[in-house]
Amino acid sequence: MDSRKDDRFEVLRRLAVDGSAGGDLKQTAETALRMAAGYVGLNAATLLLWDENYENTLSVTYTESDRHRQRLEALEEDLFRSLRQQRQLLAAYLTFGGDIPSHTFTLPLKYSDNVMGAVIGLQEGQRTIVAEDIFLEALSAMLALAYTAHRAAQAGGISQEMMENERLAAIVETAVTVNHEVNNPLTAILGNVQLLLLKRDDLDNELKEKLKVIEEAAMSIKDVTQRLLRMTSAKSKEYTEGTSMLDLSEGDDR
Repeated sequence: MDSRKDDRFEVLRRLAVDGSAGGDLKQTAETALRMAAGYVGLNAATLLLWDENYENTLSVTYTESDRHRQRLEALEEDLFRSLRQQRQLLAAYLTFGGDIPSHTFTLPLKYSDNVMGAVIGLQEGQRTIVAEDIFLEALSAMLALAYTAHRAAQAGGISQEMMENERLAAIVETAVTVNHEVNNPLTAILGNVQLLLLKRDDLDNELKEKLKVIEEAAMSIKDVTQRLLRMTSAKSKEYTEGTSMLDLSEGDDR
């Protein structure tokens, strides 16, 4: 599996675990933005929370330099904020030309019909963040869930059942992202391997066995992603000392 896809999954997993544990929201957001920026290639990223008048109540930023921070702040002040207030902008991906092309985005932090804030980002160079739209949308959704859980916990109005439901929702969001990112290349791998195995007379025994190993490994990956989607509870089990992993046994109907 592509290590970059593993890295993106780890960002979402970390955010889901930290958010459901009711940890410090600012620290959780800082960690998520830093990890996401590294894996997606952002020069700067900011989490914004606001009140009903669009006045900021919290701003958390990861940036490579003051220049990138200032440029992202200018985009927010001169473009995104006015479009939200005047045109009800929710989400946008934009590219600007010049000697060094730049790309920016804004995505809402939304829970039910309530927009509580946004995630904005800046990327310079030829690479485009539009290719990362699925991951970025999942990231913003999980940040919204983390904030909702944090706010409810502060108000003393969140139950264990609500916390588990929020955690499960975040895990399902991650599972959908993983399925989208993994299933296309996995289908190509399986299709080509199975096509080769149909030509058994043209293959020596050693190659046949190696192809079968690849086929079985690909089927195992597919099975894990499907069990993630079938999860009905967010239980964990010990992986190593001090580290937990999701328990997928409930999603295994074999």
